[in-house]
Amino acid sequence: MLEEFRKFVMRGNVIDLAVGVVVDASFTAIVNSLVKDVLMPPIGLILGGIDFSDFFITLKGDHGISSLAAAQKAGLVTLNYGLFINTIINFLIIAFVLFLIIRAINRLQTRKDVPAAVPEEVQLLREIRDSLKVRNP
Repeated sequence: MLEEFRKFVMRGNVIDLAVGVVVDASFTAIVNSLVKDVLMPPIGLILGGIDFSDFFITLKGDHGISSLAAAQKAGLVTLNYGLFINTIINFLIIAFVLFLIIRAINRLQTRKDVPAAVPEEVQLLREIRDSLKVRNP
C-alpha cells in the first residue's frame, strides 16, 4: 500500500497540482491586496468615501454600531454583504487573469501545432527533386 501511495504521489499530475495550490495561495494574497489596497480606495472615493468592507446589516443586537469591526467585537450577528462584494471583485480579477494566461497558452500551443508555411519556391524545388528521383532511381 505504501508503494502504491508513493507511485500516486510521484505522478506528474499530483506534483503539478501541489505546485498549483501553492502558487494559487500566493496569487490569492496578491489579488486580495490588489483589490483591498489598490482598487477599492479609488472606487470608494468615487462613491463618496465608501468602504465596502464596512457594509453590513445587523441581524441581532445593537443596530447603532457603524463599523463591522465594532459589531464583531461586540458579538453581534451581522450580514456582511460588503465583504461579499469584495470577494466577488477578487473572483472577477482572478478569473480574468486566468483567462489571459490560458489564452496565451492556447496561442502558443496552436503556433507549435501549425507547421510553418513553405515558400512557393521551396515547394517547386521539392517537386522538381521528387520528379527527378522518379526518373532516375
